[in-house]
Amino acid sequence: MIKSCDLPAQIPLFPLPGALLLPRGRLPLHIFEPRYLQMIEDCLKTPQRLIGMIQPCRGRDGCEKLSVIGCAGRLTGFSETEDGRYMITLSGVSRFRLQQELEGFSPYRRAEVAWGDFERDLGLAEHDPGFDRDAFLETLARYFHAQGLDTDWEALKDAEDEFLINSLSMLLPLEAEDKQALLEAPSLATRRETLVTLLEFVLRGGLEERQQ
Repeated sequence: MIKSCDLPAQIPLFPLPGALLLPRGRLPLHIFEPRYLQMIEDCLKTPQRLIGMIQPCRGRDGCEKLSVIGCAGRLTGFSETEDGRYMITLSGVSRFRLQQELEGFSPYRRAEVAWGDFERDLGLAEHDPGFDRDAFLETLARYFHAQGLDTDWEALKDAEDEFLINSLSMLLPLEAEDKQALLEAPSLATRRETLVTLLEFVLRGGLEERQQ
């Protein structure tokens, strides 16, 4: 387990719209762009093997920028295909606050980051004392039916609070800004409340309204 004193002040960044990594979650990624292939090779040479997942967004001037908060993952799975692509797995370690991007000769983006606001991320799995699992699963079932999705409902009933809520936050086909709201939720309970609000919004036809 990585301790707070081991977290580096500078990390490589992987801006990827709609991709969400949360602490203690696992994110599989398919890497094929040359700059990110180089990023993986450089990452493997570092003791922490951390990569910062972060959402690109649009500023008020219409220009692309990066979200203020991202989540760093430790590279825990790696394989190479015959044609030189990488299949990797990132295991979520801690969220971070973007301080400033670094200039240099690296083909990929790098930044100074601060970890101080997210010390809880390095602890044990969170629990949600107010979690009404039956009501949550009922809302989720209506969402899955409306979206034409299916899942292993027995596994969901038995899953730990954090694993259930965080896995759904990462995997469900939500908008990028919704994923960012889930990332920035200060606690598991807040993330669960945000997720329920998003599911209900979609069930009310909010997704179609947003796209018009």
